[in-house]
Amino acid sequence: MADGIRDKVAILGMGCTKFGERWDMGPAELMVESFTECLQDAQIEKKDIQAAWFGTCVEECGVGKSAIPLSLSLRLPKIPVSRVENYCATGTEAFRGAVYAVASGACDIALALGVEKLKDTGYGGLPDLGAGSGPTNWLWFPNVTAPGGFAMLGQAYAHKHGVDAKDLKRALAHISAKSHANGAKNPKAHLRKAVTVEQIMGAPIIAHPLGLFDCCGVSDGSAAAIVTTPEIAKKIKGNDAHLVSVKALQLACSSGEEMGYSKWDGSYFMTTRVASKKAYAEAGIADPRKELSMMEVHDCFSVTELVTMEDLWISKEGAAWKDCIDGVYNIDGEVPCQVDGGLKCFGHPIGASGIRMIYEMYLQLLGRAGERQLKDPQFGLTHNLGGFPFMNVCSISIVGRYDG
Repeated sequence: MADGIRDKVAILGMGCTKFGERWDMGPAELMVESFTECLQDAQIEKKDIQAAWFGTCVEECGVGKSAIPLSLSLRLPKIPVSRVENYCATGTEAFRGAVYAVASGACDIALALGVEKLKDTGYGGLPDLGAGSGPTNWLWFPNVTAPGGFAMLGQAYAHKHGVDAKDLKRALAHISAKSHANGAKNPKAHLRKAVTVEQIMGAPIIAHPLGLFDCCGVSDGSAAAIVTTPEIAKKIKGNDAHLVSVKALQLACSSGEEMGYSKWDGSYFMTTRVASKKAYAEAGIADPRKELSMMEVHDCFSVTELVTMEDLWISKEGAAWKDCIDGVYNIDGEVPCQVDGGLKCFGHPIGASGIRMIYEMYLQLLGRAGERQLKDPQFGLTHNLGGFPFMNVCSISIVGRYDG
């Protein structure tokens, strides 16, 4: 592998809106809200930003296909702005663009911002919106739903590893209960009510084995990051300032193998296994279970989180369901996961989710996470998964304390 970007880029500032049903705001207002916090945190002026990357997934949600909405909404000073979209990895894709621009020397200070305004459009209920439309999708899976697709993942996992249906259901309930408990401590989370394992197991089934509390909701929101070099960050914030640097960024997209060109059995995500191995190599992490302090993974459904624990090489294959029940991923567990509530409870405005995950890692590493603050975290991993088990994109980022 090439040298990569480890410690070449520091996060200068971040911002995030409250996620939820933001009927009072459109995309522009949400962008301004996250950017205002981000700019103040970075301790710079708007004129210092030299380039920007804008992530939004569903253009019909009041944004459109170009990057102009970001430039106009923030009154950016005639700098280059690029719109990116990569399913649910859209936010991290915007972050990747800004980070690579700084790491390459193309600019000194760059902005990444993601936004999604889903509630006003009825997203999730209308068949002709956004990434779910188009000839390719109509041809390959005209009747597929997200809960149905990920329910098949759960069935395949249980069959492969011989997991009893009740054991699987209890493991999934522990995952969701943990996320609800964490989200209740987060003032920016969409869902802030703790739920018991028993309540989750007794809830209505959406697509077996997934019940109501196994599915993330539909949210509005925005998140932003400003990045620069560690040297510039020190000049702005002082030589004694604690910095968060980017250790790795990796992306893997389905090539078609999952749909008939390999021995893939539907019980795991090829892309996550590929991207995570590359990310660990780039970050210099040999044993993720011991070295990672915390994670934010793509829990669009509880079963996705369960399978991801194995695809990230933290739980042994076939053992993640036991680790979830045993509390390995609880906030006081061995590797805390979804410390801010995750997609399940913080919310999932598609274009913002990837940056929102990094926002939590950033707060934790700087000791700013309040009631949910972990003790002395060193490295944080974020994981986005867009698409379905059989056709998807996976994005991994690893950030940590800068000690250079």
